[in-house]
Amino acid sequence: MGTDSPFLLAAVSLLSALHMGYLARRVGLSRMAHKVLPPSVTGPPEFERTFRAHQNCAEFYPLFLVTLWTCGLFFCEVTAAAGGLVYIIARQIYVNGYVKSTKKRLPGFYLTLAVIVTLSLLALIGVLRGILHKYFNIHL
Repeated sequence: MGTDSPFLLAAVSLLSALHMGYLARRVGLSRMAHKVLPPSVTGPPEFERTFRAHQNCAEFYPLFLVTLWTCGLFFCEVTAAAGGLVYIIARQIYVNGYVKSTKKRLPGFYLTLAVIVTLSLLALIGVLRGILHKYFNIHL
């Protein structure tokens, strides 16, 4: 394993996977607290908000991983890893807010979007720069 291996991206990916496991566990605990048996996904509002918060995080997760790795491999690993940490924090803010009320999810949601957009744009810049260099011999 060389020193150029993407250790930071791997570390952030692992941390994010553990975070997703933690969020799934919160749904399980909410099921028990509100006596909502699987496979039911309806129940008291507190359970439904916890369930939806986790589902929303799961829906965003592939987008996060693709933008994290593409940005890290083609733009800057440190920048991508830092963005990944902010993403995890944003998702936690999102879930904590959503469990309380739907309106309280918005700060975490907006921060999540900002990170995804930033990682996407930086990834696009890195990929385009690489294409221009490799296929057109243009160095930016």
